[in-house]
Amino acid sequence: MELYKKRLLERKQQLQETVSKTEQDGREADEEVAPDISDKATNSYTKEFLFKQSNDDHFILQLIDEALERLGNKEFGACVACGGDMQVKRLEAVPWARHCIECQKKQEQGLLEA
Repeated sequence: MELYKKRLLERKQQLQETVSKTEQDGREADEEVAPDISDKATNSYTKEFLFKQSNDDHFILQLIDEALERLGNKEFGACVACGGDMQVKRLEAVPWARHCIECQKKQEQGLLEA
């Protein structure tokens, strides 16, 4: 469990740095004055891209915090939907995963609530 905790904390640190940089880049894009329509379109696209990236990173940060909480509650490694054991390979690949593979498939199909 300590290995998972270490990996989660490392990934959390990386994402926090990325989010901070992305937010700074977004602020800088807001400050740029675009002289023509094509520059304005490019600026708008850049801001939209950075916003989407930031939202995705914030979501993963939330999942990491939840995984750390499950570690503290000794619930880590159990699917939050069915309560079954998570596959070790899944946890190695995505230690912040909430669901086992079967429940993840159901969620992606809309058959399971988040």
